[in-house]
Amino acid sequence: MLNEYEIAADGRDVKEELMKALKEKGRVILKEGVYLTGPIEIPSGAELVLEKGAVLRFIPDFSLYKPVFTRWEGVKCWAMHPCIYINDADNVSISGEGTIDGSGQPWWDVVADRRKRNVKEPQTELERSFAALNPDYKSQPGGGGGRDYQFMRPPLIQIKNSRNVVIADVNIINSPFWTIHPLFSDGVIIRNVSIKNPYEAPNTDGIDIESSSNVKVLDSLVDVGDDGIALKSGSGEDGIKDNVPTKNVLIKNCTVRSAHGGAVIGSETAAEISDLVVEDCFFDGTDRGIRIKSRRTRGGLIHDIAFRRIKMKDNLCPFVINMYYRCGTDDMSLFSLDKLPVNAGTPRIYNVTIEDCHAEGSRASAGMAVGLPESPIGNLVIKDSSFAVRPDADRAISESDMYLGLPDPPSRGFRIRNAELAIESLKVESDEPSMIIEDGVMLKNTYSHN
Repeated sequence: MLNEYEIAADGRDVKEELMKALKEKGRVILKEGVYLTGPIEIPSGAELVLEKGAVLRFIPDFSLYKPVFTRWEGVKCWAMHPCIYINDADNVSISGEGTIDGSGQPWWDVVADRRKRNVKEPQTELERSFAALNPDYKSQPGGGGGRDYQFMRPPLIQIKNSRNVVIADVNIINSPFWTIHPLFSDGVIIRNVSIKNPYEAPNTDGIDIESSSNVKVLDSLVDVGDDGIALKSGSGEDGIKDNVPTKNVLIKNCTVRSAHGGAVIGSETAAEISDLVVEDCFFDGTDRGIRIKSRRTRGGLIHDIAFRRIKMKDNLCPFVINMYYRCGTDDMSLFSLDKLPVNAGTPRIYNVTIEDCHAEGSRASAGMAVGLPESPIGNLVIKDSSFAVRPDADRAISESDMYLGLPDPPSRGFRIRNAELAIESLKVESDEPSMIIEDGVMLKNTYSHN
């Protein structure tokens, strides 16, 4: 049995005491109170327990978060030390009914300032120091988080090169960047966790499972300012070279609110993403519900994906497969409607099943499944499902689907282009036409609509 150690909540920075206790005692208990700390690392075999009323709050002094070599938005580079770093560790747990607070507002304010001024270069000594560590940063693909000005914000919890990690029952708020990020890891369980970041907080994804295997996300609530629960496998040439897949993932009994997407694949898809099951979830007011996003140069195989018994309400659109995803590039050649040569950067999507999934009150469109002319979506199956757009829908379709290069559709119906689609009872409620069938479609079976 691990030795237990309690730390006093007395307003001081407890970082050194906490890390020493985790290393030497193994099981550290934080009782009711507020504990201030800089970034910490949790070693193999350690347990961090936050009892009800305990708050572990990270100090938003940017200089404390020293560089570590990791992946940041899908590319290996130097970035800020995660608030909680589980690195090269086995058998680690974080549990309890307490709260982990990333103190995100000062981090978000920097990003808001850079975006308001359309800044594309490092501005501060800290940002220039990261630019020096990452001399190729201008040629690296970005996802909109700030790579161009090198403010490399820390995730709140990163699990890297680790095995058998459990995060259970805790409340997690105000992440500076991505909230929980399993990376190059195996055997991660996230159970009964509550993650909340303000909707306007930039790039504060809830859970990003990247190049990791055998991951379960169960019975959790995610309410954040970007994608809710996302799967990724690296970005661009760097991710293609690494070729570390994400596979064998179960997402079950989870609720996602407000986020840009409920269950999301991409857009960092450079290696394989496969064998994913998402079932018995509720996506409430998210911009998109079920979402797969990629584009030319992102690469990767996405296959054997099942979404079952998903309820969606008041989304912009309930279901999107978009291989013309626009964010993170201004290269318009990537969005050509012509058939281009297939290469390592050409993504491929196949064997996707949507079963017993129902959406009501969509505010922009019934959804889309759009592949590339050189890489159509293969074997998309939709069974016993319904997608309904509310009569007073007024949001732009292009905003909900976030594409470039495609012509605007004639209605808010379900759009299909460059896809092989089998339908076994699909009800679409929207303005006419409710089913928009464009170029390169192989449509099987029948559908019903109002």
